[in-house]
Amino acid sequence: MAANRFDLNGRVAVVSGAAGGLGRATALALAEHGADLVLLDINAKGLEQTAAEVRTLGPKAVSHTCDVSQPNLVNDLFHQIDRAFGRIDFLANIAGEGILGRPEELTPEQVQQVFQNLVFGRLAMCQQAGRRMLAVGRGSIVNIGSLASQTALGRGHLAYSMAMGAVVQMTRELSTEWSRRGVRVNAILPAQVVNASLEARMAADPTIEGRWLSGIPRGRLGRPTDIQGLMVLLASDASDWITGALIPMDGGNLAMNAGGTIGT
Repeated sequence: MAANRFDLNGRVAVVSGAAGGLGRATALALAEHGADLVLLDINAKGLEQTAAEVRTLGPKAVSHTCDVSQPNLVNDLFHQIDRAFGRIDFLANIAGEGILGRPEELTPEQVQQVFQNLVFGRLAMCQQAGRRMLAVGRGSIVNIGSLASQTALGRGHLAYSMAMGAVVQMTRELSTEWSRRGVRVNAILPAQVVNASLEARMAADPTIEGRWLSGIPRGRLGRPTDIQGLMVLLASDASDWITGALIPMDGGNLAMNAGGTIGT
């Protein structure tokens, strides 16, 4: 396959959650392959740091401090993107926080907040990007989901897992509706990827990392950079026939039976 199949020069990518973790790693990988970036996050300082790194690679980077869980703010944001770039080729839909709590103690308000963060915000981003992509007959969207959409995690993840199940079905439905019209929609489903939140949980419970690793045949937790190859692939023409896919990024976690034994 020719190397230029992965060339993103002349394309515009929108990345939410770009201040750190998976979002930052995604932005840098897309920039390395030539894409201009619109970077979104509520963390203004981290956002500008990512933008500065992108610019050192050559492409343009425009940053917007924005809570993408609020559809009215998302609507205004895309009008700004129209004025700045006049197009959008790729959406990396990453931002969103969950709330952990015992199932018997979760309030309706907490569940609603999780869905606002992880489902309604992602849907608003998909709709705004999708309308623009449909108008020109091409584009690619990636929603970040979770293995929690496929298997139960326990440990207070009820609302989070419910929301991620909705993200998976949203991805499938949008792909079914839009793919014939040129817009591909896929989801990446990570397992445990090290970030500030995960590090805090490991510090609070020294046994939890070992429990996670017991179900990961690859033998390590995820790193934000693990997503980079997938994002470049899905943003590029190299993935033209990939749509509606749910792609685990999990070190083999989903493949392993709960009673399985890791090879040595």
